[in-house]
Amino acid sequence: MGTRGREIIGLDADELLKTLNKAFADEWLAYYQYWLGAKIAKGPMKDAIIAELLQHATEELAHAELVSNRIIQLGGTPLTTPKDWFKWTNCGYDAPDNPFVRALLEQNIKAEQCAISVYDRLMKLTEGKDPITYNIALQIIEQEVEHEEDLQALLEDLDLMIQPPR
Repeated sequence: MGTRGREIIGLDADELLKTLNKAFADEWLAYYQYWLGAKIAKGPMKDAIIAELLQHATEELAHAELVSNRIIQLGGTPLTTPKDWFKWTNCGYDAPDNPFVRALLEQNIKAEQCAISVYDRLMKLTEGKDPITYNIALQIIEQEVEHEEDLQALLEDLDLMIQPPR
């Protein structure tokens, strides 16, 4: 733990660590939801949707890495068991029980919208108080917004394929 690095943040470090661990839980669950969805996807545009889900899974795992590194820098410990991820999550976990691509897209759009809200709150919490965490949250929210846009575009394309405009 960097003692001075922890001292310079202008907010309660323990509360920040809780917030970061909740985001860490979300990222691992998002990774798994995307990864598993890509494995079971069925329906039109399956290949394009699988590619997108796998790319997002990789990026969610990178987010978990960023958040865990910050937790450690602040002297905390990232959640160590998947059981704890379910207890701490902000966004929950929607098991991809329905492999139809539309259902997978809708599930993941909902998850991205939650993630956007989580990182927006984290940015507001740390703005002017913890520039390192703020910048991590900014970097992640940029990708989460892009993920939402990508998934919504795929859903739009799928809808047009299934029911073209007249």
